[in-house]
Amino acid sequence: MAAPVPTRRSGRRIPQILPVELSRPDESVPQEMTFTENVGLHGARVVTVRRWLPETRVLVTLLRNGVRSEGRVAYCQRKETGGFAIGIELSGQMQDRIGNLT
Repeated sequence: MAAPVPTRRSGRRIPQILPVELSRPDESVPQEMTFTENVGLHGARVVTVRRWLPETRVLVTLLRNGVRSEGRVAYCQRKETGGFAIGIELSGQMQDRIGNLT
C-alpha cells in the first residue's frame, strides 16, 4: 500500500526537535513519547512507531510546557530507518504555542 501524498501547506516548516506525547482522544491506549522533525504555524511532522490513518484525531502534548491540543493526521509515511512520520494539522491554541517556541 502506497503512502498518501502530503497535502500542500501554506506555511514553511522549521527543522526543530521538540519532545511530544501522542495519544488518541477516543481510546485508552498507552501514549507514545516521541519528537517532532519540523514544525510550522499550522502543524508538525512527528516521528512515531505506529501507522496512523489520515483524518485520525490525535492528542498532542508539548512536553516542554505541557500544552495539550487535538490535531488531525494529514498523512503517514513509512521512514526508511523504520517507523513512520506523520503530518499533524494542529488547532489554533497549539499553533500559537509552537509559534512561541520557534
